[in-house]
Amino acid sequence: MTPTVRRALLLLVLTPLLYVLTGASGTAVAHTELVSSSPKDGAALKKAPDHLTLTFDEAVDPAGVRVLTMDGDRLPVSRTGADSVRVSLAAPGQGRIAVVWSVVDEEDGHASSGRIAFAVGTTATTTGDEASVPAPAPSPSVRKGLVAARWAGYLSLALFVGGLAFVALLWPLGAYEPRARALLGLAWAGGLAATVAAIGLQGAYTSLGGLRDALRPATYADVLATEPGVVLAARGLMWVLAAVVLGALLQGAARSAGWRVGALAVAFGLLRTTGMHGHSSEGGEPTWGAVADFAHLLGASLWIGGLAMLAVAVLPRRRAGELAAVVPGYSRLAAVSVTAIVVAGLVLAWQVVGSYDALLHTSYGQLLLVKTAVLGGVLVAAYASRQWVRTRLDLAVLLRGDAATVRSFGYSVAAETGLVLVVLAVTSLLVTADPGR
Repeated sequence: MTPTVRRALLLLVLTPLLYVLTGASGTAVAHTELVSSSPKDGAALKKAPDHLTLTFDEAVDPAGVRVLTMDGDRLPVSRTGADSVRVSLAAPGQGRIAVVWSVVDEEDGHASSGRIAFAVGTTATTTGDEASVPAPAPSPSVRKGLVAARWAGYLSLALFVGGLAFVALLWPLGAYEPRARALLGLAWAGGLAATVAAIGLQGAYTSLGGLRDALRPATYADVLATEPGVVLAARGLMWVLAAVVLGALLQGAARSAGWRVGALAVAFGLLRTTGMHGHSSEGGEPTWGAVADFAHLLGASLWIGGLAMLAVAVLPRRRAGELAAVVPGYSRLAAVSVTAIVVAGLVLAWQVVGSYDALLHTSYGQLLLVKTAVLGGVLVAAYASRQWVRTRLDLAVLLRGDAATVRSFGYSVAAETGLVLVVLAVTSLLVTADPGR
């Protein structure tokens, strides 16, 4: 076993263990939903109540519960229990009271919403007019924007963490290659921008607002007061710290032990804060789900980031010595990473979906099947690349990186890269989908 593979295996084994030592999220089941309200929806009351009590199917943070009048005025919310809140009402003496509620799932930031209406006074009747109006839901444009921000965040994470690992483990001279430096710089900028955008979009999504609301300072303040907002803020801070690691790399510190420790710490923080905002902790074994999610993200980053470095920076140079030194090492690293992705993915699938019926008949399970199918195509392209390394790399080195000899390898790498972008897009949709356990 080569030193490169030993280091990769050590990284894949130790970082999930560190994840356990630093704590994992608690148990959750699907998304937070309203169980009951007092007064009940559709009730006819003789006297106007001064408050409304909402009870949910799991613990909620009052900061993540929003209740609005039909005119858009926000009502005060306070905690009455771990899973219930009290809403203060400015109720009229007679007539109908209708409010819109929304709640943010503390684990994955998903928003659930609905409407409650009841009549007050002996002359009021429950005509059901409000019930004929569709329940409020997040804006489709905001949802699409949030998915796009998550896709950009996943891609930037993979390119940055995997690119750093590629340079540190396989290609230290890549720190001086302009294309490699540009790729890492773009990944860093994209990761920071995606995180900042995700905060505003998350706020607009949970408040049932539009795209304009994603730009308002008040939206950011509301999100940062919730648990998902704190996670996003921590991720943003890790991207800021990543600038220090990137700056040191650009100054040629890739061979330094101190830089490698700093890069490992930043990579760990980025992966952890990304994994905390998802479905991995749902199910009966949240700790193992969190560990599997971390290993899944780490393996995907090492694979995708290294693949991009190979395609963008190494292959275009067609230098025989670099091909001989870098390509075999990356091939072995990718094999280890893909194994970790597959094993962790199986654990996550069972942890989150929970049954074959849910896999086939829920939107989450169907998206997971699509992701698996596309990943199968990626693995076919990866197998073609690995076969080239085994059978034709020596010839390419002998011919000093001849373009015709390397071209087929470039095609398979390009196919891998394109399909990986589709996998990341499906992954972004999975974060928003309800597992429906």
